[in-house]
Amino acid sequence: MRMMNEFEGQVLSDLSVLKTQMTNLVGDGNGGRICDLERRMEHHEQNWQRAKGFLAAISVLFAVIEVAIEALRRH
Repeated sequence: MRMMNEFEGQVLSDLSVLKTQMTNLVGDGNGGRICDLERRMEHHEQNWQRAKGFLAAISVLFAVIEVAIEALRRH
């Protein structure tokens, strides 16, 4: 078995660090940061859809109230 020179040792050390960082980023089967970000984005999108639905319902309610007020004003 031959001895590693300094360059080979540095490359193997860097690869080890890269492997650790990739495991941290992608996950080791339980999900990593990317999975967490996807989960947060899905939750944010759900909340945004709910807010848009609520605003649509409120705008319809205001439109009905406005029509009712106009109808009462004309009579």
